Amino acid sequence: MSSVSTQEIKKEFLKSKLGLTGVFILSGLILVSIITISVIPASTFQEWNNPEKWISYPKTSVPSWVNFLSSDKIPEHKIINAEVFQSQENGIFLTSQQFGVSFEYDDFPSDFIFEMETKYTDSHLVQIKVLRPDGITLELLSTSLPHSDNETIHNQRYFSTDSMIKKNLNIYKNNFDFDFQVGTTEIIFSELYQNQIQKGNYVFIVDIYGIEKYVEILESKMILGGKAYGLMGTDELRRDLAIGLLWGTPLALFIGISVSIGSVVVGLIYGVYSGYKGKKTDEVMMRFNDVIYALPALPFLIILAVTISNSIFLMIGFLMIFSWVGIAKVSRSMSLQIKTRQYIEAAKIMGQKDSKIIFRHILPQLLPYAFASIAISVPAAITTEAGLSFLGLGDPSFPTWGQILHDANTYGAAAQGFWWWIVPPGILIAITGLAFVFIGNALDAIVNPKLKR
Repeated sequence: MSSVSTQEIKKEFLKSKLGLTGVFILSGLILVSIITISVIPASTFQEWNNPEKWISYPKTSVPSWVNFLSSDKIPEHKIINAEVFQSQENGIFLTSQQFGVSFEYDDFPSDFIFEMETKYTDSHLVQIKVLRPDGITLELLSTSLPHSDNETIHNQRYFSTDSMIKKNLNIYKNNFDFDFQVGTTEIIFSELYQNQIQKGNYVFIVDIYGIEKYVEILESKMILGGKAYGLMGTDELRRDLAIGLLWGTPLALFIGISVSIGSVVVGLIYGVYSGYKGKKTDEVMMRFNDVIYALPALPFLIILAVTISNSIFLMIGFLMIFSWVGIAKVSRSMSLQIKTRQYIEAAKIMGQKDSKIIFRHILPQLLPYAFASIAISVPAAITTEAGLSFLGLGDPSFPTWGQILHDANTYGAAAQGFWWWIVPPGILIAITGLAFVFIGNALDAIVNPKLKR
């Protein structure tokens, strides 16, 4: 290997289309990671496997953008918020909310849910109705909040499957031309006397009446169940896959870069020291290197993950243990060549310590090779972690791409045709690996004279 200056490397690298493509892809991944860390809270790690967090989301819904590719518009899952209005008339205190829905789809929504967290005393009457695009108002529910003499905070969910809502809507059933058993959403979203969907703007109205004071609505939302949601859809556990895929980006870069830097640094220092010292020291160190090199990495990683821990940080440490040996062999051979040069002999004659000679005169010449090795080593670390996670040996508290694929395999996503649960993480793993392969190959062609034309 010949000595290559930093300026020469930069000049040659800028001429490499492959390397620039890798840098462009890597820059995009870094930008996505920064945005993800800034926007999505880190508490997602703790909530990723918490079913209560995702209860408002649909189950195994396709991405919303599928509607742009299909002539039939799939109903989207909507989570709607509304302002609170209060008024008083004849001693009656009214707290009201209006949830507007623009419905332009070719299928009925699956259901709807009203969620409310209220603070109140005494008794309050709750009425829910819907104003259709044709001007007809359907009374859905009339019920009361549990009586309380003291101020209390109450959480309540009203489902479209509620028997009272079904009973109230049966009154209107004769106005619709259905020759089959229908649910509440079919009645609400159908044309009069026709078995077809009525498109347009719907307004769901929630009125809460009190005699002595207003009820205070702390939090409320309406959930209109659909079969499409978000940028990347949802999984069997209702989790938003876009959040998991976005968080998987910084996690993949962290795992890949940490393992590659750690293994390259250890391998360089180990190999250079072994080659520089030579004789028995070199023999012992290389035999130890051969022992580690001969160990089957994947079975050992599986055993370590099962017996010790599947923590993502311990996994990074395990990957480093099995990744430095190849770097050590190459750096040893380079060290054997460099230590015979005159300036190394001069440094020895001047009485410089071995550590100073290694870190000041030998290692700096191996930095170009180190950078290329780091770039090339990243994809192996990412795919190994993904493989372990896919086998169920990853850290389940972190939404890595491998963990997402493991969950997809567990719930039979491939058999059921849930492609949005399988394809995106696989593509992201491939793109991230390609970015570092492009950069590594471009650097390797520059610093390795055998690869130059």
